[in-house]
This record gives sequence, C-alpha cells and structure tokens, in this order.
Amino acid sequence: MTRHPVWDPLVRIFHWALVLGFAANALFTDPESNLHEWVGYAIVGLVGLRLVWGLIGSRHARFADFIPTPATVMGQLQDMATGRKRMHLGHTPLGALMIFNLLLTLLAIGATGYMMTTNAYWGVAWVEEAHEVLVGWAEISVVAHIVAVIFESWRTGVNLPRAMVSGIKTVPDDTGLST
Repeated sequence: MTRHPVWDPLVRIFHWALVLGFAANALFTDPESNLHEWVGYAIVGLVGLRLVWGLIGSRHARFADFIPTPATVMGQLQDMATGRKRMHLGHTPLGALMIFNLLLTLLAIGATGYMMTTNAYWGVAWVEEAHEVLVGWAEISVVAHIVAVIFESWRTGVNLPRAMVSGIKTVPDDTGLST
C-alpha cells in the first residue's frame, strides 16, 4: 500500500461543509424560514469559494487536473466493465462529471432560491418548480455519488471516504495509477 497526499484541507472542509449545508436544507430546515435562506446563501458561498480554489488551489483541487474528456470517461467505463483496477490520484473522469454536475446544480438551486425572494419572481410558479426540480436532481445526484464512491472503493480497494477525511489516498500496490 502506498500513501499519497491528495485532498488539501480546503477541499475537505468544503466537501463536508457542503454535505452538512445541503442535508440541513434538504432534510431539516423549513423551506419558508430565514434559516433555509441563509443556509442556501452559505452553500452558494461555499461553491463560489470552490470555484476560485478550482482555479488557484492545490494540484488535485484545480479543475485543470480533472477535466474529463470523452476518451477518459470511456476509459474509466472500460476499466469498470473489464475489472481493470486503475486508480486516479485525483478525481476520476466520472467523478469529475459528478462534481461539475453538483456545482452547477447547486448554483442553479441558489439562483432560483434567491429569485423566489425577489419582488419580480416571488410566487412565480416556474421559478418555484425549477427550484424543486433542481433540488430533486441534486438529491438523486448525491445518492448516485455516494453509491459510486462505495462501489469504486470496493472495486479498487481504495477507501475514498477515508481519503476525503484524512486527505491521504492509500492505494494498493497492484493497482494501476493515473496521476
């Protein structure tokens, strides 16, 4: 087993703060409350910080490190289909697609949520419906993300949740490694 420092503290704090904020707003806060709004603003602020960090942050935090291409996505799907274990130190191509999906979806949720607080869009049905559809899509995406992380951890032998807590990926020596 080889240990690789991968996730810097900002990436890890962002990830878990986002988990808490999204869970709070999706499961616990009253959608009509000020707390729901403020948690939403905090989530948008976190996403904004992550977008900046994606440009200037540490190597594996930068978007340039994990922009997926059709070829890399197909390569990961082929690895999964054939049982080949190739570990990516940073995000996998499919993981990168999920990250971009979640970041964009959270921004759209924030935008529609904000719109619902303005005089111009307060009570406008399509804005409220868009907000609800986007939240539903985010919830589906989160479940898919969790299932994929569990599956990839099992498939590759790398404990991905532990890596997002510690910042260190421990990779089996028999696993092909893509940096």
